[in-house]
Amino acid sequence: MSAFAHATTDQGSGTVTFTGSIIDAPCSINPDSTEQQVKLGKISSVALQNSGKSTPKNFEIHLENCSLSTQKTVTTTFTGPAGANGLLGITGSAKGASIALLDASNNPIELGKPTTPQALQVNENTLLFSAYLQGDGSTGNGEDGPTPVEIVPGSFESIANFTLTYQ
Repeated sequence: MSAFAHATTDQGSGTVTFTGSIIDAPCSINPDSTEQQVKLGKISSVALQNSGKSTPKNFEIHLENCSLSTQKTVTTTFTGPAGANGLLGITGSAKGASIALLDASNNPIELGKPTTPQALQVNENTLLFSAYLQGDGSTGNGEDGPTPVEIVPGSFESIANFTLTYQ
């Protein structure tokens, strides 16, 4: 076998695709922060009755290479499917609960509304949030009072988009 024939043998190949975008903002978003998964866990249906809540799970948005030459604060606006009581809705086989979002001060975050402005620092910044599952409580006012929303066990997911606004 000649050396030339050996050199043309395919011993594995592939491609590497690089993606991203250039944004008009004083900070870059760390790539690990743009697509996150927050695991809320396996939550007992009993814990969600009467608007019960699961244990909050923290998540962060990391900003890097920040410059304070023009803008000094940032707000975060979350959007997604509407659930009960202004919370984030869920999809899947589970029913009767929604996802609540909180800012770093444990204040509820309303979908579609910006959070309280957070002061930026030069270079690195971490925006802190948490989320928990909350039972949808009750609906209407029937003959015997409010009707509790049935908690249906099953899997669920929800996607919240976030938008940063600098001031």
